[in-house]
Amino acid sequence: MNICTVSDSRDRTDRLVDVAGLQEAIARFARERDWDPFHSPKNLAMALTGEVGELVELFQWLSEADSHRVAHDPATARRVRDELADVLVYLVRLAAVL
Repeated sequence: MNICTVSDSRDRTDRLVDVAGLQEAIARFARERDWDPFHSPKNLAMALTGEVGELVELFQWLSEADSHRVAHDPATARRVRDELADVLVYLVRLAAVL
């Protein structure tokens, strides 16, 4: 299953992003923990929103200039990477469930 596709006027579909391997890894992770019953579109969308909020919180009071420099502080950069990963996982899972 592909998350992002684009179709041209001849109805040809090309992959922009192929995350099939990531989708399967996340699905396996959820199955092993018996989380499938909880991974409804509603719950996943809510969890995704929460993770985006955690990412935004890291930038909330930074100036524009400081926001460009978050990667220069190892601790902040790590927190940003972690939140981006959480957002990606929930987004991929939501797309797969839908």
